[in-house]
Order: sequence, then C-alpha cells, then structure tokens
Amino acid sequence: MANLQFRFCNLRQYRFRPSWVGAFATICCIPLFIHLGQWQFHKAQTKFALQATYDQYDQSAPVTLPTETGEPESWRYKQVKVKGRYLPDYQIFLDNQVEGEQVGYHVVTPLQIDGVDEVVLIDRGWIPAMENHLEVPKVVTPLTVVEIDGQVWLPSTKFYSLEDKGEAVSKVWQPIWQNMDMKRYVAVSPIKVLPLVIRLNPKSNAGGFVRNWVRPDDRAESNLSYAYQWFGFAFAALAIFIVVSFKKVELD
Repeated sequence: MANLQFRFCNLRQYRFRPSWVGAFATICCIPLFIHLGQWQFHKAQTKFALQATYDQYDQSAPVTLPTETGEPESWRYKQVKVKGRYLPDYQIFLDNQVEGEQVGYHVVTPLQIDGVDEVVLIDRGWIPAMENHLEVPKVVTPLTVVEIDGQVWLPSTKFYSLEDKGEAVSKVWQPIWQNMDMKRYVAVSPIKVLPLVIRLNPKSNAGGFVRNWVRPDDRAESNLSYAYQWFGFAFAALAIFIVVSFKKVELD
C-alpha cells in the first residue's frame, strides 16, 4: 500500500506541458510519415494486382494479335502470337539492363505485321554490353518472315530521363535508349506502331537472348516493409512527443 501511494505521488509530480517546437514538429512529421507509408503500401498493392493479372494469362494459349488493339490496357500480359518481318533499321537497345550482375541491353526490334501496314515492337531479350560501352552490339536479325509468340508488355510512362530532348526531332536514328518511351518512338520513327510491346516467350531460344522477364510483383515485399517502417516512424514520433511533453513540477 505504501508503495502504491509513493508511485501515485511520483506521478502527480508530472504535468503534460508540450513545447510549441515539439508540437509543431510532431504535427508536421506524423502526417508526412503516414503519407509515405500509404504511398509505399499502395505501390505494393498495385504490384500484387498486376501480378494477379500476369498469373491469369501466364499459362494461357496465345491468341493472334489484331491490328486494331483498342484500349492497350485490355491487352496487358496477354499471350499473343504474330507473323511478320523484322525491321532492323529501327531497332533500339534499352540501356542499363542488368542480368546476373552484368550490365547489358534489351533489344527491341519492330516487326512489320504480315499483310498490313502496322508494326509491333518486339523485346527479343537481353544481351551483354560491349567492353567499350559506346559501341553498339552486333545482333543477328532474321530478314525472312517469322512467327513469334510472347506476352504483351505496356511500358511505363512514368520515368526520369537524362536524354537530350533534341533527339526527338533528330533525323539520325539513335539506337541506344535509356527507357522504352513509346511516345518518343512514335514521334521519331516513320512507321505505324501499335501502342504495346511483345516480350518474346522465355522458352524460345531464338537469337540466343536471355529472357528472364521481371515479375510485376518484383520488390513488392520491400515496398510493404518500407510502408510498415514509415507507419512505425509515425507511431514513434507520437510516443516521443507524449513522453517528452510530461515535465516534472514542484508540488505545493
């Protein structure tokens, strides 16, 4: 009983008296941490949703790609097949693609669809970069009619690029690209391009390319981990504010 009375007296010596600086910092930090946590959580959930769509079509039989695709989003991750001829003159190499800790390129070659004017871009896979990174790798491209199958990829439109915007109007074809910028490709090429890319079936050994396509849910677990960390920071900021705001006072 005496111990309880002693502890109660000790608690009575403390008053909740937050400082203006602490209150302002807490009011600013907690919403920011929660917002960052929600941002990471939303990224993870988006990746999981895309992975569900990916898995839905992963083992399905390929369908013939029409020349009128309508809304590109309706074709995301679908298995398709198409016949035509490659146009190597408008081939591009996507830079800074890593495979097994080695830097290289993804080779994207337009395919003139057989019997029509439309062209579809084909990501044929990964190749290693040259020792001199300024040199463009040599790749063998068949010039006869080929029939390919693969999965539809819709390149992101949200990326940051250090490329010179003047290249968009250059008359000289630039083979090395930092990103798969569909709008730029349409602007600089004289061909009629469908608004999607086909990633070749990884089971195909055509051309000797490496085709370890990244899953849509890649690093989603890391996004969740970051989200929980930000939520934890918000809770910790509130707890610290409450603790340091209790100050000892002299009792009369």
